[in-house]
Amino acid sequence: MGAIAGIAQSGMQNEVNQMLNKMVHRGLDGRTVFEVKENTLGMIWTNGQQRLNNNRDDLGVVSDFVSDGHEVYATIEGKSLRLQRDQLGIAPLYYGLNEDKVLCFASEVKGLLPQTNQITILPPGHSYQNGKRSCYYQLQKKPIIHLNCSAIAERLQTLLAKSVHKFTQHFEVIGSWLSGGLDSSAISALASPKVEKMHTFAVGLNGSPDLRHAQTVANFINSEHHEVILSLEELIEALPQVIYHLESFDTLLVRSALTNFLVAAESSRYVPAVLSGEGADELFAGYEYLKTLNLYELSNELIDITQRLHNTALQRVDRCASAHNTIAHVPFLDPAVVYFALQIPPELKLNDGIEKWILRKAMLGWLPKSVLLRKKSKFWQGAGVLQVLTNYADKQIADSEFLQERYLPNNWLLYSKEELLYYRIFRNLFGDIPNLSWMGRTKRTSN
Repeated sequence: MGAIAGIAQSGMQNEVNQMLNKMVHRGLDGRTVFEVKENTLGMIWTNGQQRLNNNRDDLGVVSDFVSDGHEVYATIEGKSLRLQRDQLGIAPLYYGLNEDKVLCFASEVKGLLPQTNQITILPPGHSYQNGKRSCYYQLQKKPIIHLNCSAIAERLQTLLAKSVHKFTQHFEVIGSWLSGGLDSSAISALASPKVEKMHTFAVGLNGSPDLRHAQTVANFINSEHHEVILSLEELIEALPQVIYHLESFDTLLVRSALTNFLVAAESSRYVPAVLSGEGADELFAGYEYLKTLNLYELSNELIDITQRLHNTALQRVDRCASAHNTIAHVPFLDPAVVYFALQIPPELKLNDGIEKWILRKAMLGWLPKSVLLRKKSKFWQGAGVLQVLTNYADKQIADSEFLQERYLPNNWLLYSKEELLYYRIFRNLFGDIPNLSWMGRTKRTSN
């Protein structure tokens, strides 16, 4: 994953380079900064990524291209700087005005902070130009497809296989973050026959369920498997670095990012790119609370939580991979897969109380039965870190401190001592940012 940055003013090469320096982990293999029609644009990129389409006479473009249409870019139209973000927000983009009221943009918040702390996130499917934000794409309900469940499952499996092929076709060796749950296991199984060597990476405390189930899948698909077994000390030591890269103090996001960050570090030693199962829970109804909804509510809720991914789970995937100069691909969010998923009847997603039922049916024969039947477990639950982190926070923060500090200046409420612990670290790293509306907060169905 690369990064882009820029200022809508000429003669700002030093400033744009400073912005790129804050994001240098995202691209160690190339950098360019140039001027086009009174705008200064810059970008960095990583191995083999074609990131620049620049005609300095007529047009300047800097882009961060993920794959198959998932792209953010900045371009000059006339003399006006135009920003655009991909449809689902897989690639990040932020903007703000500096003290001189000049537009600045960057792929990460830390890249903007040298110029402004007035941060705005560009939502997925939106563009920004001349002070106006407009929507060019929005997730919407699709007409229900009228096929029998076997045909739907077969079509879903075919589309997922094609999506995986897009991300593996240029690699002889690739990796997959493997929790041993249905989503990451499905992607790993579909990718394994397409590459010469498949590496899988699992993470957790010693004896955690994810490690056990991931090993079962790795044996089944014959991958070269790696385990990262964590201790409390390693989790706590990693917290400042994780929060710095994640740019969030949301409890559920930091929990999952801790383990994701550490397994991403391990994967970067072996592969230039990894696959992640992100998006399946939102498209195919993987969360326990969804079982309380009727079918009409379920369809609306799935669209809502998919739209929230860009600054929650997808931010975690992006930051954890980019922190280690690697690329993470999310095959479930390929446009063709998303479009088809929105056409699948909701009763095939939650069938007789079984979450992601149609995805399980699509993966019959590809995975061990124990994995096909495994219930959803959040990343930090399966890795065994929940109680460890809550206990640590309880020891660090007194009840009186929590009551005094849980109300933030922007009227947000911190939910727990654990979240206050993360907020303190965030504030120490980034200072007082007056507007936090750019930060995603996980939709809370439980702590």
